[in-house]
Amino acid sequence: MEEKRGGEVVCSAAMPDFVNIQAPAKLNVALSVGSPDADGMHPIASWMVTVNLFDDLHVQRLVPGTLPRYAILWHAEAKRRSEIDWSITKDLAVRAHLALEKHCGRALPVQMKLEKRIPVGGGLGGGSSDAAAMLRALDELFNLGLTLDQLATIGATLGSDVPFLIRGGSAIVEGFGDRITPQEHIPQLNAIIVFPEASCPTGAVYRQFDLFGEAALKADAVAELARSRRIAADTPFNDLAEAAMRLAPTLKVDLGRVAEMAQRPAHISGSGSSLFVICDDDMHALALADAVERKLGLPSAQVKATRPSTHSR
Repeated sequence: MEEKRGGEVVCSAAMPDFVNIQAPAKLNVALSVGSPDADGMHPIASWMVTVNLFDDLHVQRLVPGTLPRYAILWHAEAKRRSEIDWSITKDLAVRAHLALEKHCGRALPVQMKLEKRIPVGGGLGGGSSDAAAMLRALDELFNLGLTLDQLATIGATLGSDVPFLIRGGSAIVEGFGDRITPQEHIPQLNAIIVFPEASCPTGAVYRQFDLFGEAALKADAVAELARSRRIAADTPFNDLAEAAMRLAPTLKVDLGRVAEMAQRPAHISGSGSSLFVICDDDMHALALADAVERKLGLPSAQVKATRPSTHSR
């Protein structure tokens, strides 16, 4: 494609008409939480890993001057659904679009369709991953030429998990989500994720956590676990687990039932309510997910660690 700049003809890359991109869920394989600072913010040290449970984001570029259009719905394969009853302007993918327009100082007209598989409020970073995917998609659609670091800086204004999910893969995340140390290797992680009905609003879980008193940040323990290439079933840990179960007592019941069936520990991801169990291999995870669904009536998905591609047309 040729365009004129100051009377000189130069070449520019053609912009795609649409982008389809996957927004992966994340597991907090290890999560340590410190006491809140003066502003009520909790520092964390966490080993986060993206897994192949995806929301699908479809973004089409519109002609200049067109108002944006947004649609959010559940994918036909979604295991746990809830009402999509939030204001469209509060959706993180939509907010990511608005934030990037503000950063660029111009309109970026698009039509968005978001098909969700990741449950809302499940501690799997679904909304944050949708925001990260939207930033990457817009960068490609409009040939903005932004680096991943620049996208992460914009994403940090939307949520503490967004900067990690710009890249995905495996990383130690510290501070308030702003210090990210990517891990070169993706661990061998086969697991199931279980989706209980319990509701664990993040703010409420942290308030419950604060009732336990002073908390010491275990950054060294997180770093040691993150060096593992294979994760043993009993090694994940989560400082928010007890607070989540205090807030939602049925979650403790479901965790016990899943652990008993799996004959190994079950864990809570993030602030809950999603549970996960580390499995030996793909076949083990497939069989366990099927058993949990049939015998316990709890929706479950087989997952493995993945490093998502940065862009996908």
